[in-house]
Amino acid sequence: MERVAKMVSERPVVIFSKSTCCMCHTIKTLIVDFGANPTVHELDEIPRGREIEHALLSRGLNPALPAVFISGELVGGANEVMSLHLRRSLIPMLKNAGALWV
Repeated sequence: MERVAKMVSERPVVIFSKSTCCMCHTIKTLIVDFGANPTVHELDEIPRGREIEHALLSRGLNPALPAVFISGELVGGANEVMSLHLRRSLIPMLKNAGALWV
């Protein structure tokens, strides 16, 4: 869990993903299309990725991926991110985090 906390505290937007996950791809594309440059950790391509995925599950994410953190805080998975987007809250969150220069 400490490893995840350190990883998400270093950048405005951090996404934990799997390279083969279509919902992960959708969320990454959405955030990048807004102009943000998220740090993406592909858990199927890094050492201890499974351990990180289990830590995300223990935080209540189900499914564990994608997992989006903005300003070091867990925003949630695909459903939560899309809900924020539809409520027009996602872009302001990204701006407040310093992830967008708009």
